[in-house]
Amino acid sequence: MPSVTVKLYSLIFKLLLRRRLSSLSVSDPAPAGAASSFGVSSRPADHHPSPHSNPAFSTAAPDAVATKDLHPDPLSSLHLRLFLPNPHHATPLNNPPPPPLRRNSFPPPASDVDGQHLLSRRASASFHGVSSSASSQPHYGGYLPTARSARKLPVIVQFHGGAFVTGAADSAANDAFCRRIARHCDAIVVAVGYRLAPENRYPAAFEDGVTVLRWIAKQANLAACGRMMAKGAGTCGTDSFGAAMVEPWLAAHADPSRCVLLGVSCGANIADYVARKAVEAGKFLDPVKVVAQVLMYPFFMGSSPTQSELKLANSYFYDKSTCLLAWKLFLPEDEFCLDHPAANPLLPGRGPPLKLMPPTLTIVAELDWMKDRAIAYSEELRKVNVDAPVLEYKDAVHEFATLDGLLKTPEAQACAEDIAIWVKKYISLRGHEFSY
Repeated sequence: MPSVTVKLYSLIFKLLLRRRLSSLSVSDPAPAGAASSFGVSSRPADHHPSPHSNPAFSTAAPDAVATKDLHPDPLSSLHLRLFLPNPHHATPLNNPPPPPLRRNSFPPPASDVDGQHLLSRRASASFHGVSSSASSQPHYGGYLPTARSARKLPVIVQFHGGAFVTGAADSAANDAFCRRIARHCDAIVVAVGYRLAPENRYPAAFEDGVTVLRWIAKQANLAACGRMMAKGAGTCGTDSFGAAMVEPWLAAHADPSRCVLLGVSCGANIADYVARKAVEAGKFLDPVKVVAQVLMYPFFMGSSPTQSELKLANSYFYDKSTCLLAWKLFLPEDEFCLDHPAANPLLPGRGPPLKLMPPTLTIVAELDWMKDRAIAYSEELRKVNVDAPVLEYKDAVHEFATLDGLLKTPEAQACAEDIAIWVKKYISLRGHEFSY
């Protein structure tokens, strides 16, 4: 059973969440037909003050992860936070001996010092171009990729939890979790701040996930065109304005052919939807290729209750009544149904055949009332020969690895390590040397 501290934390959490959901349901700002497409992607009152992004690799930071905030769509509140582990070397954990040089690694130049590479202030705040020399913007200490530091890293697209109505990509808890994943997996993490309900109901958050995947593909194509233009190969379908829109970190270090989707709670529902859309898009998303997805305690529901839904309906943090209220705020009023395609992954005809889905790791908690439906979905994937293991953590609760009060527990740290072990089967350039 959870500790007394966790039980008290759960009680306070549920009271605050119910109060927030009830307040939003009473003052619903988005009645039918009157919703603004811009929306909101965070609620400052719902989480601790967000840590500021830091686009430099500071020697004072133990994780050596640089961050940057982006707003790829000026017509919506969609917000991204990029997490870049130091591309000059694999970040060691707990100070072990330096790992051997990887095939696609480049040693740092002998003259490099921390903070020497500079990124223009304009490129840091948005994605409007990179300064070609460090001296052009001497007052900005952000990281600037160079030709000698172009080590390619896989991309993990992460969707935060919060029952579709709370949470943020740059919240303190999500920032800490994404930093942990970035350094464990040695990958670029793109945390997606999708539009929240009820300002923007379904399918706004799901469409934001697809938009981010298309944006990553566009960045990769613009970067490829820029490289070809630099070699004198013509215009390549872009111009000087298009070339200036390339996000420098992604252009230099992202390998979109090794893309992983990672969803937390309701974010797992979004990740699964995006994976299905990626399968349907096929080569239209080139060069992005979703090689795997991780569903952490998915927010799945259905009209036919499972055993865990009956036994654990009043479980910790997210109980059934609270989740039902969240779904009522998220789904359009005329579409509310527990067997909605966004809620129930086991519905037939929900998308492409399951055999085409990417390998899927499912994380569940023993005391989570939604776990049985997630396990059932994983079983359906295994029936069609999709690699879909399930990791169940004993005495764990919903969001045990991502809530701010639980991030430092041994279970949370072990969960991040387990995710990295499995994900590296599909993002490692050295083959499937990691396996369960």
